[in-house]
Amino acid sequence: MHNILVKVCMGTGGIAAGGDEVLAAFNKEIAEAGITASVEKKCSTHQVGCRGLCAKDVLVDVIINDRKVTYQHVRPEMVSRIVKEHILENVPVAELVAGDDYHNFHDKQFKVVLSDCGSIDPEDIDAYIAVEGYTSAQKVLGSMSPEETTDLIKRSGLRGRGGAGFPTGTKWEIAGKQVSDRKYIICNADEGDPGAFMDRSVIEGNPHAVIEGMIIGAYAIGAYKGYVYIRAEYPLAVERLRKALDDARRRNFLGKSIMGSGFDFDILVKLGAGAFVCGEETALIASIEGQRGMPRAKPPFPVYQGLWGKPTVINNVETLANVSYIVRKGAEWFASFGTEKSKGTKVFALTGKIKNSGLIEVPMGIPLRQIIYDIGGGIEGDRQFKAVQTGGPSGGCIPADLLDTPVDFESLAKVGSIVGSGGMVVLDETDCMVNIAKFFLEFTRGESCGKCVPCRIGTKRLLEILERITKGEGRPGDIELLENMSVDIKMASLCGLGQTAPNPVLSTIKYFRHEYEAHINDKKCPAGVCRDLLTYMVLPDACKGCGACLRACPAKAITGEKKKPHAIDPSVCIKCGACFDVCKFKAVKKE
Repeated sequence: MHNILVKVCMGTGGIAAGGDEVLAAFNKEIAEAGITASVEKKCSTHQVGCRGLCAKDVLVDVIINDRKVTYQHVRPEMVSRIVKEHILENVPVAELVAGDDYHNFHDKQFKVVLSDCGSIDPEDIDAYIAVEGYTSAQKVLGSMSPEETTDLIKRSGLRGRGGAGFPTGTKWEIAGKQVSDRKYIICNADEGDPGAFMDRSVIEGNPHAVIEGMIIGAYAIGAYKGYVYIRAEYPLAVERLRKALDDARRRNFLGKSIMGSGFDFDILVKLGAGAFVCGEETALIASIEGQRGMPRAKPPFPVYQGLWGKPTVINNVETLANVSYIVRKGAEWFASFGTEKSKGTKVFALTGKIKNSGLIEVPMGIPLRQIIYDIGGGIEGDRQFKAVQTGGPSGGCIPADLLDTPVDFESLAKVGSIVGSGGMVVLDETDCMVNIAKFFLEFTRGESCGKCVPCRIGTKRLLEILERITKGEGRPGDIELLENMSVDIKMASLCGLGQTAPNPVLSTIKYFRHEYEAHINDKKCPAGVCRDLLTYMVLPDACKGCGACLRACPAKAITGEKKKPHAIDPSVCIKCGACFDVCKFKAVKKE
């Protein structure tokens, strides 16, 4: 008997690449071939969550008698060949098999949170149970006290993965000691960083791990109810989460006397409207309570006075997903990797000018260089690396000469950035650092709730200065003004949004001051990005007079006869770059 299993990536990224069509094609081809009815072959197809290497989607595993072959960039029209040659004849289709990039991407990783994502069906509770799912909750409820549970998490060294890095066990301990008739635990799944998809992928790929973590956390602090605060823009994650919660209730993993333990606990889903500021814990609480999502001054902290004035623990998705593995494998196991102060692993969304973009999980302390070149495969188009932006809009830009910086809470803080929730954007020589700072300021200014003046007005003024600089209207003293204002905003803002919003400005000035000076003093953008500072000209010696640029120019700024050098009228040119893009002879110069 040949046991055959086909796994198709059906996370949001996989579906966007055509994963649902590929899965349907496999089901159709397998049914038509009569494989499932064969005495000698038993074949089944499964949807799985994000596999990580999103750049190679759709990814498909064909497993025959435990021998796995991974295919990349699978399209529906390729499926019949895979079924005929591999599934029926047991001969893998060599040219479609994932190559070295795929294996290099995974070899340097160490997966805890993502260990079951991409391998189990996220909508099948039995698939989670088959990989020891809910055994940690059973162990805690059946043989451990709340204090022992909290102590286990403290000894593991687990710190919050949402950005602040506060010790999880300490937070649970404080909440557990509060005397109250009601306590709450909240899973913060309000992932708002541009280009970040860590929490979404975890919930899409293994929602039960998050639920189990919440059960354990609730028991440790004495909470009877939990909330998952997740943005409505994640429809697939919401759908799978709700199904997982329903399945967990049917199996008595949630509800009255969970698993016969006498402990009552249930979880509700609260949809957020996509406000970035609601990732801040007090703003999130306000949103759940039906108020406008605005932060409040602390103290009191939520562990003392949170949801509806009751002690409340708020943990990030990744933090909670770690918990069941720690209980199952032990605190010492988790603490054995990472650094002295930053234990365990961290999930990152690796994006930007990188060859292998996707979702990765690495031990804390791994150098940035190893992530970008060994896992990410290096810079797209083999261009020159310029910087990596970590921590989302609240983070900073780290230059090439600091590429050996370890990725942990303390090391990134020393170079002016943060781990954040896990965004990691790679920038190359074609990126303007002033423009990058402006991009993130546009985001944070737009997402400011407006409650405090330093953030509401300060980010607006920072953005106005950056806009002037990128338009060639920068003035002497602007750099110093940006620095001084940034410090004031950081010190005086009410919440983490305003306190960290100037980070991209400060880090780009610190490491790329020469680019700011070029914009202000020379009225030039070294990267050739800021349109108002660009000049396009035709090089007479290189121009063949083909007319391609003339036809492409929407402003009719180019003149010239056929087979004779053309010319661009700078007074008419709108600097759109169409001429530069269409010229095959590199006769159009941009400076």
